[in-house]
Amino acid sequence: MKAIAFTGMPGAGKSEAVKVAEEMGINVIKMGDVVRKEAKKKGLALTDENLGGLADEMRKKHGKEIWAKKCLEELKGKDIVVIDGIRNIEEVEVFRQHIKNFILVAIHASPKIRYERIARRRRTDDTESIEKMKEREKRELSWGLGDVIAMADIVIINEGDLEEFREKIKKLLKENET
Repeated sequence: MKAIAFTGMPGAGKSEAVKVAEEMGINVIKMGDVVRKEAKKKGLALTDENLGGLADEMRKKHGKEIWAKKCLEELKGKDIVVIDGIRNIEEVEVFRQHIKNFILVAIHASPKIRYERIARRRRTDDTESIEKMKEREKRELSWGLGDVIAMADIVIINEGDLEEFREKIKKLLKENET
């Protein structure tokens, strides 16, 4: 099995990279979907505050790697998979232990560009203000996201237009399909 995992700050372009993988027919595991599924089980509204709070609570209660462990079952029987949303080194270690060929890709964009993207996309768990975005970033950095980004095997800068970024992702995925 081979896995290509995307990480990065909110609004960097992870979801767009995932769309490219899906268009190419590559299986995708979204760690955020695992959190959202757990939130629905608990009857929580899918807001940034609830999802972030649940993710944090579960990490404190069951270990920082809890969400990676919950994703492992989804990986069975797949030759290649894209994993979206790694937030800490412990998650990386879980995947590296279970996946022979694991590539960690950090997607980077400046805070100004990321906030503009978040303001445009209007997801239910997105923040409404730059102050709320900074709170979310602080929370995710407290989980170890900065360390994950720093330890990436590959870094892709996403400061240009959408088509340029999509081409970078297509090239990366094609080079790593086998």
